[in-house]
Amino acid sequence: MYVVCKEHVEMALDDFVEEFEGQAPDVHKLDDLSFTAWQAPAKCEYCEQHPKYLIV
Repeated sequence: MYVVCKEHVEMALDDFVEEFEGQAPDVHKLDDLSFTAWQAPAKCEYCEQHPKYLIV
């Protein structure tokens, strides 16, 4: 799972595919999601920007 800003979506997609041996990830906008037992991190996985996407 990757939580990333707009600028790092492509990098996260590449890392996901490499890590999970070619499986295609699902990409979700964080603004469209809500979880009762999970809160999105305050920072992108790759930088200090506010994350916009969840890649799972």
